[in-house]
Amino acid sequence: MTRIEWVEGGENRSALWRSESGWPAPKKVVLADDTMAADTAYRLALDGTALLWRGDFQNARQLVQALARRIDHRGSRSKRAKAGKAAPTPTEQFHRHRLAQLQRARTLAMLLIPFDADYTIALRRAPEVKEACLEAWGPSSETSVASLRELLGLIGAHEWRRKGVHIPALDGRIHPWYGVFSPVRGEYVDLVAQAPLPPQAKLAFDIGAGTGVLSAVLARRGLQHVVATDMDQRALGCASDNLARLGLTSQVELIKADLFPDGQADLVVCNPPWLPGKPSSAIEYAIYDPDSRMLRGFLGGLKAHLAEHGEGWLIISDLAEHLGLRTRAQLLEWIAAAGLDVAGRHDVQPTHAKAQDADDPLHAARSREVTSLWRLRAA
Repeated sequence: MTRIEWVEGGENRSALWRSESGWPAPKKVVLADDTMAADTAYRLALDGTALLWRGDFQNARQLVQALARRIDHRGSRSKRAKAGKAAPTPTEQFHRHRLAQLQRARTLAMLLIPFDADYTIALRRAPEVKEACLEAWGPSSETSVASLRELLGLIGAHEWRRKGVHIPALDGRIHPWYGVFSPVRGEYVDLVAQAPLPPQAKLAFDIGAGTGVLSAVLARRGLQHVVATDMDQRALGCASDNLARLGLTSQVELIKADLFPDGQADLVVCNPPWLPGKPSSAIEYAIYDPDSRMLRGFLGGLKAHLAEHGEGWLIISDLAEHLGLRTRAQLLEWIAAAGLDVAGRHDVQPTHAKAQDADDPLHAARSREVTSLWRLRAA
């Protein structure tokens, strides 16, 4: 654990530095309060100087919004300056968008909030955040500092966890934990709920359990036993909590494992990250798969873990293909090289908001996206 250091009242001070994104503690820190102008804060943040907030908490939230408006305005000017130039390829557009999002996040993360050892925030009009911080960070015994942007993410995640996400296929709710990807895109869950099961299937493996939503769907569909794996301790805790809420603990066994458990199953299900790329934070491992490691690992090991007449279900979007990050031919080559045949495919078009948003920088690709469940068998 690293520490952040600053000077206050003529004294050197320090506190534990918290960053789920893995960013190093800022080396330049100045104190900031309600008297600091938004333009001044923006210039300091762009320069990599962190602002340790000592003013009203709600004013800090307003300052973050003011910084965001300035960042977005700067981005709009940059786009206008590039107007008339050759249009970027989808791949170039994707990388530019990712870089812009990363730079935006880094700048907004320069506004810092101090926490007492018990996660109290000693600022005017500060909310009660102890429960949200305990859920995300665990118990603490010393003062710490984190970005306001990260804290707002913790608060939002706490509300998701408290309220849950309604899953029609379960006629129930899944409660995602902080750092575990929420199943808000229900089309992939519906695919698993509707695809025909292999004849007389009794045992299933769920590779990469996450919230446990797919394990729960399989158990509700009548699989006698489901073995779900994940390498992330938060995900395993989250899945355990959700399965207990749904009364499915006796049907689903959770194991910490990299991809497959031992043995063979009638059905092996995997919903890997859909885009090849390097994650910039822990939660992005649910979106980005470095060098397609999980996808290729699943395909490469599937045949050995299929029982006779068993099937592997690969649930994946073709967004990477529309962005030029992977080709359909490449995916089919990996399937064939793994000694697998495609027994069928079930497709659905996403209905999430970004697929309909013409102002989204990646709209051209998102509007053509299809999510598929590939039914794979040993060749």
